[in-house]
Amino acid sequence: MHEVMEGAEEHEHGGEPWTLPVAVTLAILAVLVAMATLLGHRAATEELLLQTQASDQWAFFQAKNIRLHEMQAVADILGAVQPMDKDRTEEMREQYLKEVERYDKEKDEISEKAKELENEREMVSRREDRYDAAEVILEIALIICSLTLLTKKKFFWYAGILVGIAGVAVGLSGFLLH
Repeated sequence: MHEVMEGAEEHEHGGEPWTLPVAVTLAILAVLVAMATLLGHRAATEELLLQTQASDQWAFFQAKNIRLHEMQAVADILGAVQPMDKDRTEEMREQYLKEVERYDKEKDEISEKAKELENEREMVSRREDRYDAAEVILEIALIICSLTLLTKKKFFWYAGILVGIAGVAVGLSGFLLH
């Protein structure tokens, strides 16, 4: 039984003391790939939501704009006709002009909100691009690092670690976008 245990220990390390660190590195890289993938998917979902909200705001803007032009047209007609009750017509015209003013103000506010949402969507899109790039770079690092186990050359392990560090840096840069 003692011989079996000694043989298992030799086989476990395979005479290569760096096999375990390489395996741990591969596991860490796999977790980092999963994290970058998750962040990329969440950013894509957020981008889609923001685009939908911006589109809704622009539709609301158009509705207000149409209503504004309708009010302006009625006010113009009331100003152009020869009314029988001049005071009442002027009073109605003033009401329509106040509505035109209110719609114009609301339209500007809606436009600003839509532009803010579009700007936020652009930022989230850039963040998503960083996460996607980090995912690809980390996957490459994982592949390079796994070559160590096939070729038994430490160069691939070190290269995989360096590429992995670059992938982490690109992923972290997504957090820094504001």
